[in-house]
Amino acid sequence: MPTAVVTGANSGIGNALAQILVKEGYKVIGADITLGDEIKKLGCQSEQLDVASPESIQAFKQKVGDQSVDLLLNIAGVAASPSDDNLESVNASLLHRNFTINTFGPLLLTQALLPNILKSSNPRVVVMSSRMGSIADNSTGGWYAYRGSKAAVNALFKSLAVDLKDRNVPVVLLHPGIVKTNIFQGQSWEGIQGAVEADQAAAELWRVLMSKGLESTGKWWHRNGEELPW
Repeated sequence: MPTAVVTGANSGIGNALAQILVKEGYKVIGADITLGDEIKKLGCQSEQLDVASPESIQAFKQKVGDQSVDLLLNIAGVAASPSDDNLESVNASLLHRNFTINTFGPLLLTQALLPNILKSSNPRVVVMSSRMGSIADNSTGGWYAYRGSKAAVNALFKSLAVDLKDRNVPVVLLHPGIVKTNIFQGQSWEGIQGAVEADQAAAELWRVLMSKGLESTGKWWHRNGEELPW
């Protein structure tokens, strides 16, 4: 039975992907800073993890132990409302929170679990980015903390893909599209074209990530299969 680690598994896309993995026969370790009802309903191992805390990451690594990890899904993330993340309002605290959780956390968790990943005969490392992290595609501005953290995680995981290619570990960067989750605080989804529920986004993301191997490591994919520009 393959083993998967999913961060952000208590809600949204992380929870929906964990549900898919359970159905696909994976041993799932669902991780989240909050162990609420949704993660408990998965019926899998659930562990508290704050990806903003190096100490929490190391404690989580101890819980995983020496077992192989076939699939690491770095899904946990944060954002703020547009009114808090614009040129006039963005501040050091917001920048620090976004970069700590969206950028540094996924890299440090992957680093901690690398011995487990290298034990797998068919590993994959996945990070959830956002099209807002595309420099080439930025035509609307704003979202300084969120955009910056996602552009940075793209750069880090591109380097990770280069470093892990010779060790036969594909690294897949994903963009979920517009998904009705609680990540954007106070966001109303009424009238927003193309917004989908988390379970639909997760199903499409799953098909994309499982179709990607070492030949496409380090590339960045929309859930519809389109390769995105940096």
